[in-house]
This record gives sequence, C-alpha cells and structure tokens, in this order.
Amino acid sequence: MTVRELLARISSRELTEWQAYEKITGPLDTRLRGDIQASVISATVANSQSTHARAKPADFMPDWDKRKKTPEELWAAAMKANAALGGQFRTDT
Repeated sequence: MTVRELLARISSRELTEWQAYEKITGPLDTRLRGDIQASVISATVANSQSTHARAKPADFMPDWDKRKKTPEELWAAAMKANAALGGQFRTDT
C-alpha cells in the first residue's frame, strides 16, 4: 500500500492517535529502530572493555519521553496535531 492509499483510508483521528503513540514509544517501524541495534552494540563494546559492571542495552537506550505526560497533556498534543493536519474533532465516533 502506498502512502497516498493509506492516507485516503485512515481517518484524521486514527492518524493522530498513532502519532501520539509513536511519540511516546518511539518509532514503530523496526527497520527504523536503530536505537535498539546501537544500544546492543554499545553494551557489547562497553562490556568488552570492562571487568567490572556489566552494561545492559537498556543503559544506552534513549528515553523517548523523559517526563511522563498527563492524559490531559497527551489529549492536548493529539488535538494540536489533529488540527495541524486539517482534522476536525468529532464526538460521535
């Protein structure tokens, strides 16, 4: 499916929800998750150079959302993105 076909089939609300989810969790596409691959390599290199503490890949992972947002803050961000994309808020869906 092309991007054009996808955008023709997905609602503005669903697209906004996916964008908010990805903003919190990081990239959805595993091919774009270089952060995971880099953290594994970084931990391996660090462990090969040390005889003490054992590093874990999580020690090298970026924190995608340093400060956890309230549901109200997430909602406001989703509505802002929705408006920027030309979407309209509807309560009947």
